[in-house]
Amino acid sequence: MNWDDTTEETAAERLVGAVADREDQAVEAALRPKDLGEFIGQEKVREQLDLVLRAARARGATADHVLLSGAPGLGKTTLSMIIAAEMGAPIRITSGPAIQHAGDLAAILSSLQEGEVLFLDEIHRMSRPAEEMLYMAMEDFRVDVIVGKGPGATAIPLELPPFTLVGATTRAGLLPPPLRDRFGFTGHMEFYEPAELERVIHRSAHLLDVEIDVDGAAEIAGRSRGTPRIANRLLRRVRDYAQVKADGDINRDIASAALAVYEVDARGLDRLDRAVLQALLKLFGGGPVGLSTLAVAVGEERETVEEVAEPFLVREGLLARTPRGRVATPAAWTHLGLTPPRPAGTGNGQQGLFGA
Repeated sequence: MNWDDTTEETAAERLVGAVADREDQAVEAALRPKDLGEFIGQEKVREQLDLVLRAARARGATADHVLLSGAPGLGKTTLSMIIAAEMGAPIRITSGPAIQHAGDLAAILSSLQEGEVLFLDEIHRMSRPAEEMLYMAMEDFRVDVIVGKGPGATAIPLELPPFTLVGATTRAGLLPPPLRDRFGFTGHMEFYEPAELERVIHRSAHLLDVEIDVDGAAEIAGRSRGTPRIANRLLRRVRDYAQVKADGDINRDIASAALAVYEVDARGLDRLDRAVLQALLKLFGGGPVGLSTLAVAVGEERETVEEVAEPFLVREGLLARTPRGRVATPAAWTHLGLTPPRPAGTGNGQQGLFGA
């Protein structure tokens, strides 16, 4: 299933969506840590990356190519900028969808400076011809530029200065093995623990000049789906509420009241998530039900339900994908305050289908 533009726009519009909108991008630029010491969470990746960068600096060489994988909003772009800062190098930022032809990539590569960091977001969405050109560029720092067409076409080798490619992907499985093998370091970004998100929120609140106590930060962190981007977005919305409805300071009660206004519940579910669960439980008795049928019941596109709502519901243990269809778990019934239906043929002294 491809992540199309419509689905991506839907994800970006959600308060608890991990896709960055323009406001997020502007705020994140101000909140971003500048070095590995400031970066919160991702302890293993941070420690391993620190060793890679220190060794490269000691050798006076460019760092190995780096592949960062994981869900949106976990800090892949931030780490790419930190890599450039730690290496004292400029950074060039582009994305896979922006590179549709090999010539697009050749133009970028040929303009790189020695030691420069090229950050390629959504690298799995790059076109195949550009991808094949990237193999040689990463391994030999060379590309072949094709001049002319047909039988008279000529390949002109173009030497490139040593550079570091930082690729980011939400779907590492879509990368072909020849491309994955050319990265010297691969780091997988994990979802954050609530305690780590509390540290992120306190740091962001300080930079935004917002007063927040420990309980208020914990309340926001618990609804942030393990994602710093969502935590920072919820913090800004709670800040707005506190400025209008209170004295500007944030505590647990203020945070809870603000997020109730924005329909984000205690587990981080929003309107779409609850609509999916309510349809599954109330209309279909908890399932199993097919994805298309569930999407119609919710009034959303099939791709929106599958790509936007379901991943978090599955990760939270509220919904299961089975060969027969979607099934609600006992935790889903509990979370919505509903009682699961009794199995057919039980209770009231009646026997089951086979007399059991």
